[in-house]
Amino acid sequence: MTLPPSPWWEPGRHADRRPRLMLRNRIAGRLRAHLDARGFVEVEAACLQVSPGNEAHLCAFATEAVAADGTRAPLYLHTSPEFACKKLLAAGETRLFSLARVFRNRERGPLHHPEFTMLEWYRAGEPYDALMRDCADILRIAAEAAGVARLVHRGRGCDPFAAFERLTLAEAVTRHANIDLLATVAPDGATDRDGLAASVRRAGLRVAPDDTWADLFSRVLVARIEPHLGLGRPTILCDYPVSEAALARPSAADPRVAERFELYACGVELANAFGELTDPGEQRRRFEAAMAEKQRVYGEAYPIDEDFLDALAVMPDASGCALGFDRLVMLACGAPHIEDVIWTPLTGGAR
Repeated sequence: MTLPPSPWWEPGRHADRRPRLMLRNRIAGRLRAHLDARGFVEVEAACLQVSPGNEAHLCAFATEAVAADGTRAPLYLHTSPEFACKKLLAAGETRLFSLARVFRNRERGPLHHPEFTMLEWYRAGEPYDALMRDCADILRIAAEAAGVARLVHRGRGCDPFAAFERLTLAEAVTRHANIDLLATVAPDGATDRDGLAASVRRAGLRVAPDDTWADLFSRVLVARIEPHLGLGRPTILCDYPVSEAALARPSAADPRVAERFELYACGVELANAFGELTDPGEQRRRFEAAMAEKQRVYGEAYPIDEDFLDALAVMPDASGCALGFDRLVMLACGAPHIEDVIWTPLTGGAR
């Protein structure tokens, strides 16, 4: 019989975990120094927000504020410091970063923890290609801090010093699933669910009657694309369909896609980056559509942060990236589970 692991606070187990936790601190310190040397200001975004974010499949922890007279107002723990950071861009900051604790409900597993740490940074007036260079620096710094030549996750390796593979999403879907993804996306961003469903069936994947275009896209990405990314060298997967880039601006080269990329290493998604959308009317439309989908799927929706939309109207052109810091540490030390690199993981619940 396999005995359950002892609690993380048991002295013997803590002694085993401590080298990885100390590496976590070392990587955080070196990243802070790197960003500071390049003119980034560290900011602290409040965890309590009137809206936790407005993406359909991000689920939040809800709470409430109680005034002295007993009046109650709903609040949420943020799923990202994004709204707060963009308000600071509107306020006049030009380079900023946040190493923030963030909270996501309905997520726990080897790569997910309900409370985790996100490194998020923004560059005002700079293209999102600059974020790709930042990502290369971050992987290199993490590897150097760990004293390793390769990042590793569950037997898969990646050279953090190698030149990145840059692959559009359409290229990746054609290569690994033999599907012409953009044939199902119109110039105005509208998607052809039935057209994609037919291609997904031909690729040998399941299609349910109630699957949306987004459901099918996600199934292809997870089953056929992600396992091939970041093997041997890091991969930048870019040019997502507009419908899959809720806060990103459309590409000037092709209106069907947006300025969004994700960074992969060892088959693990590490970062998500945008050339930021700054049109408050279009952003409201996207938020409302996402919350209608959330209501349909989960039976709940989150309020829209009107203050954020007001700030967006004066925010400069910018690019921003969010990186899962715990996952970065996992790959730097070869840890198989995210809780191996969190100082005080949540006690209880399924791993």
